[in-house]
Amino acid sequence: MTLPNISAAEAFARYEAIRSRLPVARFPAASKTVENLAALAEEIDVFLLDAFGVLNVGERAIAGAKERLEELSRLGKQIFVITNGATYGSADALRKYRALGFDFAAAQVISSRDIASAALEQYSKEIVWGVAATAQSGIAEMPFATRLLSDDPQVYDAVDGFLFLSAAEWSASRQALLSVSLRRNPRPFIVGNPDLVAPREEGLSLEPGFFAHEIADTLGIEPLFYGKPYANVFERAIQAALAAGADRRRIAMVGDTLHTDILGGAAAGLRTVLITDHGLYKGMDVAPLVANSGIVPDFIAATT
Repeated sequence: MTLPNISAAEAFARYEAIRSRLPVARFPAASKTVENLAALAEEIDVFLLDAFGVLNVGERAIAGAKERLEELSRLGKQIFVITNGATYGSADALRKYRALGFDFAAAQVISSRDIASAALEQYSKEIVWGVAATAQSGIAEMPFATRLLSDDPQVYDAVDGFLFLSAAEWSASRQALLSVSLRRNPRPFIVGNPDLVAPREEGLSLEPGFFAHEIADTLGIEPLFYGKPYANVFERAIQAALAAGADRRRIAMVGDTLHTDILGGAAAGLRTVLITDHGLYKGMDVAPLVANSGIVPDFIAATT
């Protein structure tokens, strides 16, 4: 969709407004400032990385990120990417990261879309899902019946449930169609990207979580969220790390957003690293944000 006129401060305020729907966690008394992830090599063995604001901003890799990950890999560190980007599947995300210069293996990329898709297995195979995505999202390849949500109100009323993967082509009129249809006939509402916003090269884009929480506020329904900050996506990464012999106390979640990466990592019992210079809080003083939210990272670093 067209980039909205929303600031990072407004996004922070909106996250605080929907805080009751987010996980609860315990935090350290204070954060330790470090230069970058290399400074944590003695304390952390497994790095769970957000993508936007840590690896890339839009279609541009963050300077030095590739070299830093190569350095950590040489030191024997495990690296996973946990992405809430759900427009495309993990295979497409992997191709994107490789095109940006990151040589990840398929097992290193964990997508909220995959977690949401797996959750749909608990529902009847007869259900037809109305999917908010793009024509390029490959929803026809999903292992269940789907219809792409567009501007036709009949589609919204005909499906048995909703899966929100992407807001790239979403609009106010489509949001109204979804809201009216759900009000008339409540059905399962699955959200495969809980983010409210994402940093792009041109500014902040509204993401599926923004629209899902708006509907929750309006209708009083409870969407089912899959992805950060919720436990479902963290457990997939943690189990993969533990299977390789990692100590849970030496796993860290690294991200640019307090209410998704840091809150979610802390709720999962992990240590956390906030990256400040590239993502949501670029150019902002994060100290007041940490103080006002009470979401305290273990470490704060300017860059990856």
